[in-house]
Amino acid sequence: MERAMIDLTKIKTYPIAERHNLVKRSDFLADTRDFPVWQNRQFLQLAKRVIRAAKAKKQIIVMMGGHVVKSGLSLLVIDLVKRGVITHLAMNGAVSIHDFEMALIGETSEYVPRSIEDGSFGMAEETGRFMNEAINRYAEEGMGYAIGRWIVEHNLPYQQYSILAIAYRLGVPATVHVAIGTDIIHQHPTCDGARTGLATYTDFKILCHSVAQMKEGCYLNFGSAVIGPEVFLKALSIARNLGYQVHPITTANFDIRRGLSDYFYRPSKNIVQRPTSLGGRGFNLRVDHKVSIPSLHRLIVEALEAQ
Repeated sequence: MERAMIDLTKIKTYPIAERHNLVKRSDFLADTRDFPVWQNRQFLQLAKRVIRAAKAKKQIIVMMGGHVVKSGLSLLVIDLVKRGVITHLAMNGAVSIHDFEMALIGETSEYVPRSIEDGSFGMAEETGRFMNEAINRYAEEGMGYAIGRWIVEHNLPYQQYSILAIAYRLGVPATVHVAIGTDIIHQHPTCDGARTGLATYTDFKILCHSVAQMKEGCYLNFGSAVIGPEVFLKALSIARNLGYQVHPITTANFDIRRGLSDYFYRPSKNIVQRPTSLGGRGFNLRVDHKVSIPSLHRLIVEALEAQ
């Protein structure tokens, strides 16, 4: 029986130059020498563990949600990659989109409440066309690699703001974890579901390899409430199933919600509690990324430069 489906080839797009963006490169924080460190006891204990792991060259995996880029914190993440602290960058699809747009136009983040009303939300032509072109071309190498490579090969004007571009240049694993339909580039007529699936599945296997090497290392989740916790728990199970001793480990979940009514089941269970049952410690820290990431960056940099 033939089933009715929407025809995405009829989608109407518009030039990204016509879009008003909420985040600009002038919003990005590049230095934390004078940043006031968050004096939270549990956070400071976590920072000591991360610094110890960094000095010992252990695996430090950072998982991100879109607000890391939208909060103007990409340059701090990039600096920790350059210093060899972050050994694997994982992200949901929103991060890759904001990261790509920053490299392309030096701005990102449209005003959704207005654009969803007329169906223009997510319909900027260049974002969907170029990102899907990258993914379709290099799907076998993984989605993060594909987008980073495309940015570098096309010499996008603001690539110094791109986490994926620096990861590609330095050969640091950068993985993008998506579900079909979660991201605006899936709306674009050039999206190929099979190639997208192959690319993100390849990235999942790359993440599994990094998690397998995480003994005495860290997994830090900044703002990915669903994708980050779910892929980590499965990657950890795969690694242990294959005989890797992934313990003790330090895990932490950072989100911007506060109060008992804002309890997140997946991050608390899948990142903080379950993965550390064999040894290590998990932290659940409710704080704005504009506080946590700069504070952690300053403490790590000061500790490394004091060696």
